Amino acid sequence: MDAASPQDAASPQGAASPQGTAPPTGSAPQGAERTQPDRAEGAGTGRIVLVPGFWLGAWAWDEVAGILREQGREVVALTLPGLEPDHPARGEVTLEDHAAAILDAMGDGPAVLVAHSGAAAPATIALDRRPEAVRHAVWVDTCPVVDGHAMDPGLEGDGLPLEAAWEEELEGGSMRDLTDEQLAEFRERAVTEPAGAVRDPAALRDERRLDVPQTLVATAFSGEEYRAYAEQGAGFLRGLDEQRALAVVDLPTGHWPMWSKPAELAAIIAAR
Repeated sequence: MDAASPQDAASPQGAASPQGTAPPTGSAPQGAERTQPDRAEGAGTGRIVLVPGFWLGAWAWDEVAGILREQGREVVALTLPGLEPDHPARGEVTLEDHAAAILDAMGDGPAVLVAHSGAAAPATIALDRRPEAVRHAVWVDTCPVVDGHAMDPGLEGDGLPLEAAWEEELEGGSMRDLTDEQLAEFRERAVTEPAGAVRDPAALRDERRLDVPQTLVATAFSGEEYRAYAEQGAGFLRGLDEQRALAVVDLPTGHWPMWSKPAELAAIIAAR
């Protein structure tokens, strides 16, 4: 998450997203606890769809995607609508637009759906819309949301820029283990998150999503801390209480493990 603790998850999560041009359904977009569980049945099959959190594009997954492709996996890394640097109407992009792009990337499955941080909301919607197409969902320092949840329903304006959260992220420790070069690239390449993705509520309809095998990769906070904050009523973590097939894996680092521990994160994804 992008705040100092999971309790702050009512504020937008820090990291973000996918590609702007949605491909035809079933095709890849153009250009585009604390102990790890045993290798999942069927692991090594199915398209892997990588969705970054706020402010990011497909480039955020370059190292992880490269490792997985070297293993022979089909990988689609997304840049969600509105996260292209030159998008002409970012303020018109909605949360449902982000979910639709993820659905297009998933196709009919079976897919391994990987969502980081603020991408939890559109990824949960995609899982809800087509649970039969997801073989396994992986939540990277985040968790699935509940029906009606909005990251920040009071956000004003057309978007949320990284600069609005930079100092809080840095001081809160979420950028732990990132090099100066990685921080500089993050700041240079970050794109303002469309406001609709932050303030729109998630509309969920199909409880079959709760039975899809899922893994929460706890990085900035341990799985035990996630559970504790959920029990204390942290709004963003309410989805943990709903899940019926969720495992937790600890990968201690900061909030952006695709940069700080790409090999370790890739191994967890590959085992799904």
